[in-house]
Amino acid sequence: MMHSKLCDLLGIRYPVLQGGMAWISDGKLAAAVGNGGGIGFIAAGNAPGSYVREQIRIAASLTDKPFGVNIMLLSPFADEVAKVVVEEKVPVVTTGAGNPAKYIGVWKEAGIKVIPVVPSVSMTKLVTRAGADAVIAEGGESGGHIGELSTLALVPQVCDATHLPVIAAGGIADGRGMAASFMLGACGVQLGTRFLVAEECSVHPNYKEKVLKAGDIATITTGKRLGHPVRSLKTPFSRALFQAEYSQISDEELEAMATGALALAARDGDLKNGCFLAGQIAGLVNRPQPAAEIIQELCQEAESLLKGAATWVR
Repeated sequence: MMHSKLCDLLGIRYPVLQGGMAWISDGKLAAAVGNGGGIGFIAAGNAPGSYVREQIRIAASLTDKPFGVNIMLLSPFADEVAKVVVEEKVPVVTTGAGNPAKYIGVWKEAGIKVIPVVPSVSMTKLVTRAGADAVIAEGGESGGHIGELSTLALVPQVCDATHLPVIAAGGIADGRGMAASFMLGACGVQLGTRFLVAEECSVHPNYKEKVLKAGDIATITTGKRLGHPVRSLKTPFSRALFQAEYSQISDEELEAMATGALALAARDGDLKNGCFLAGQIAGLVNRPQPAAEIIQELCQEAESLLKGAATWVR
């Protein structure tokens, strides 16, 4: 059975995290992942504290296993959600799109494990000093907000820069990616895109269909001009946004173009105006499954590959 120090840290059976996907990762999905032996995360995104509280209570009603909340630090509700996770006694928090240092002390006092997403060695060192419990090294292959480095380059450098457990993310969809991550020094993996097609994921059916039909070059990166690049599937919206970045349009107009596009995709399945976030690994995601089956299949494949690694060495 796949087991690492991450399992002991978080009290989970398998070293698998479900990434926080705004407007997608809700209490139902987080609970299903937890019941499957991994740990699921409710995505706060740009939602207010009341929504996050509601989803926490839904998850708690569906599982007695650990689950967490992912907080996007760029959100105008970040301070509010930071208090909600303390009040609701959430055991684990992951953070993205910013530096969580100002919250870490309060969360640690409340007994919350803090696991920031890090796109670089410098951020890794910063959150290590601030008291994080582990880090998620997320490469640019992932969907949503991305950094510059690929997972293959980022993970070993992050492992060398911290004594904390490192979770690999970005471009991982099967046991091969998980086994490779362990060989790079990680002790766990985080998946987002594959969980988009979990049976318990409540995202719009059009969204799932686009992921299932995606090929190896199905994604595009927008937002570089604004300083926060985002990876999504190629659609009329994403292509138009990409072209607008290289036009004379103002930054304010460009930002306005993207506002609300993710919700249109996730909730309404709007194929024309929606932004369908997904990673480069979407081409490997080809069938819907229960969350528990995804986790078990992932770990069984990785375990088999790691046991056979000696065949390559004499």
